[in-house]
Amino acid sequence: MNLLWLQASGCGGCTMSLLCAEDPDVFDSLQDAGIETLWHPAFSASSGAEVRGLLEQIEQGKIALDLFCVEGAIARGPRGTGRFQMLSGTGRSMMDWVTALAPRARHVVAVGSCAAFGGVTTAGDNPSDAAGLQYEGAHDGGILPVGFRDQTGLPVINVAGCPTHPGWVLETLMLLAEGTLGADGLDSFARPRFYADHLVHHGCSKNEFYEYKASATALSELGCMMEHLGCVGTQAVGDCNIRPWNGSGSCTSGGYPCINCTAPEFENPRHSFTQTPKIAGIPVGLPTDMPKAWFMALASLSKAATPHRLAHNATSDRLDVPPGVRKPRS
Repeated sequence: MNLLWLQASGCGGCTMSLLCAEDPDVFDSLQDAGIETLWHPAFSASSGAEVRGLLEQIEQGKIALDLFCVEGAIARGPRGTGRFQMLSGTGRSMMDWVTALAPRARHVVAVGSCAAFGGVTTAGDNPSDAAGLQYEGAHDGGILPVGFRDQTGLPVINVAGCPTHPGWVLETLMLLAEGTLGADGLDSFARPRFYADHLVHHGCSKNEFYEYKASATALSELGCMMEHLGCVGTQAVGDCNIRPWNGSGSCTSGGYPCINCTAPEFENPRHSFTQTPKIAGIPVGLPTDMPKAWFMALASLSKAATPHRLAHNATSDRLDVPPGVRKPRS
């Protein structure tokens, strides 16, 4: 299968993340899946007239395009012309190229939350009037219309994340190459369910603190970050703590709260990422599928039963009190 990758308005972080794929790496993975990279702005040696010719042949249908990956949001400004972001040397905007090539592709993949929903590129006043491929924030319709479907009947596949996990990208591309990713494999935001059916909370190294509501009060502390430090891992989709980044890491295991970067509009939380908004002392964002009354009742019981070890360690920057050693009965 032929793959074309374009980078639009963004930081390039999803490509950098993809390069962190290990055992096998990104190049071996694509080769083993029978995927040939026609062009990638960071991986490919070709440039200039050679790339312009390639894009024109794809647009004319002379070269088959199986996998069309777009990284970064698409600038529509000024005044809907898209000329805030031109594809160098072509005289055409990135918006123009994306809308021209997408119908030619067997599958269209938005790599990262910027390409999927607009992401950080659209934060604040969004002066470039950027949007995702098929979403503008949480609203249907972006650069491509709501009804856009690829040649197999799928919408744009949103491999959301900021940056997205290398495993999510490669697994998506391999499933598409095998023809085994269908509509039933996508959630309501067209994110692949193999990672979107999990919560970041699953496998979190701080789960024992969460169970007893033993909370950290500063970023350097060991406790759960939900109550005071803005962590929304109980609401955010992703298997970040099940398949760690770079083999060992995740935001929460590194001591930083989950900011729900796989979701639309995560970039505008209306409060600091490290602050938990509360009403009458009760966190506004509660775990998915948990009625508020039940959560508050369970939280009260949990706090009352918190072992001294967890209560102390939660507000420490290191493990001060180890688990007790229980001798076997003689």
